Amino acid sequence: MYEAGMHGRDYRLRRFLNWFPLGLAYAFFYMGRYNLTVSKTALGELMTKADFGEIFAIGAWVYGLSFLLSGPAVDKYGGRRMMLIGTAGTIVINALMGLVLFGITNWGWELPIFWSFVVLYACNMHFQSYGAVAIVTVKAPWFHVRERGTFSTIFGVMISLGIYFAFDWGYALVDATRGAVPEEIGNVGLAMQFLLGSGGTGVDQNWWIFFFPAIVLGALWLAMFLWLRNTPGEAGFKDFDTGEESVSRTGEAIPVFRLFKRILMHPVLLVVCGIEFCSGILRNGVMHWYPFFAKEIGFQRDFYVTANWGFCLLLAGVVGAYLTGRVSDRYFQSRRGPMAAVLYGMMIVACLVLAFALESPELWFMGIAVLVISMAVIGVHGILSGTATADFGGRNTGAAVGIVDGMVYLGTGIQSLVIGLMVPVGDAAKDPANWIAWPIFLIPFAIIGMLLSFKIWNAKPKQKSKERFHPTEIPELGEEGAPAEA
Repeated sequence: MYEAGMHGRDYRLRRFLNWFPLGLAYAFFYMGRYNLTVSKTALGELMTKADFGEIFAIGAWVYGLSFLLSGPAVDKYGGRRMMLIGTAGTIVINALMGLVLFGITNWGWELPIFWSFVVLYACNMHFQSYGAVAIVTVKAPWFHVRERGTFSTIFGVMISLGIYFAFDWGYALVDATRGAVPEEIGNVGLAMQFLLGSGGTGVDQNWWIFFFPAIVLGALWLAMFLWLRNTPGEAGFKDFDTGEESVSRTGEAIPVFRLFKRILMHPVLLVVCGIEFCSGILRNGVMHWYPFFAKEIGFQRDFYVTANWGFCLLLAGVVGAYLTGRVSDRYFQSRRGPMAAVLYGMMIVACLVLAFALESPELWFMGIAVLVISMAVIGVHGILSGTATADFGGRNTGAAVGIVDGMVYLGTGIQSLVIGLMVPVGDAAKDPANWIAWPIFLIPFAIIGMLLSFKIWNAKPKQKSKERFHPTEIPELGEEGAPAEA
């Protein structure tokens, strides 16, 4: 029978060596993903808001559909192997996107930026899909269900770090690589300028926005190759029963689409898919568009939140992830639904404030609202995609994470395309009143997310026996994926 704190010091240290380079690599996946948003700022009218919306939407949908391949592949071949493949692919594609910008600037390549990035960014998102599945799949055998709320905190912190790297380091990279260096470049920008030997050349070196994350991921690929292992047994420790469910029978090999059918027929995982679809809309609905709004209205560099967007998202994400994981395990007996409902309730209020404060001269009303949404949605994503999928997916965690994260990016793609077409352009974009459709679009999805969270309020993974047993004898769900008892 599992008891809190049963792991020894050596095990906890080895587990740290396992997840830390993995989590850090996943964080830099975000920098190699949201650098598209940063490049939109750097490229100006060479990539319009509509172009950005379409490129990101296509990439997001490719990301979601790729889980049909990456989820089962991770379950079959192991998270370690597929994480190494996904990281290698992300490195290559980011290097190619940087090469396109380098070639256009220095070698006279006549390549259309829009179509070049449509193709390359879609490929980038395909390889990135392996990371989201692998990190949860590798985590599952190392953490018992009762301590996974803690890991959802770790997962949320890693996501938040990735967002910080993507935006604050990304925008610092932009400043450090301008042909005419800005007067206020910041310490991170100065460090990057020194490290890369960039800036002040008369040419904007935009390629570094993509080369830099590729280089860092190369170093982390090596660390994962050396230390990352799928299970405690592969690292010389004893495997143990983690107390999770599974949507297939022990040792059963079933066709991919039949497996997906079972997952989608699982009442808990089906509701989680709906909630995370809303998470995709809310998360990127503020993460991408609030900085664009700030730039158009003219306060991006003058307001603390937008001037330090990545750092503020990091703080919001850490708070959201910590509170969500701790409260879920300590006060809701490792049930994930209650915290999702609470956080979505906070998002409803924040979205309403966002809409009413759009024209307010007090920037902190909007600033606090977007940070509350970011805090809450990162908490939800960590506790559901990062934890509930493993709780209820069991040995099929890869496929379960694939479907759930696919729903996140289905929502992401829809909001990117719709908001990209709804927001004003040109001189009209300088009037905040013309942006009202943006927050109004988010409100219904916050309400739907909260209502769905109530449906899984009492859901917990079910075990048929309280006795400890070998990991290959994990209790299974029935043929149709009967859920845990509420």
